[in-house]
Amino acid sequence: MSSHLLARQGRHLQRYDNQLRLVAGCIPYKINGNSSNQSGDLMNRVEVLMISSPGRHDLIFPKGGWEKDETACEAACREALEEAGVRGIIKRVLDVIS
Repeated sequence: MSSHLLARQGRHLQRYDNQLRLVAGCIPYKINGNSSNQSGDLMNRVEVLMISSPGRHDLIFPKGGWEKDETACEAACREALEEAGVRGIIKRVLDVIS
């Protein structure tokens, strides 16, 4: 699925820390079935979205450059839309990975 949103261009607008480019990403997921039904096994109802990337033979989560005019959450949401064509709500910030 391609996004109608044009990807931003140019790394000069992105954030860096000690010459390392900072990126933001997300783990898009949805819970199938009636979420109010507590009797079902949650692990069997969760679907996680991963994408392929040019030049790679594996699946990855949507991620990309964190730009100076946005928060990390805004960058993660933008990348999910640009790379996977999905919108969602950030439920929880996981952690910083270096």
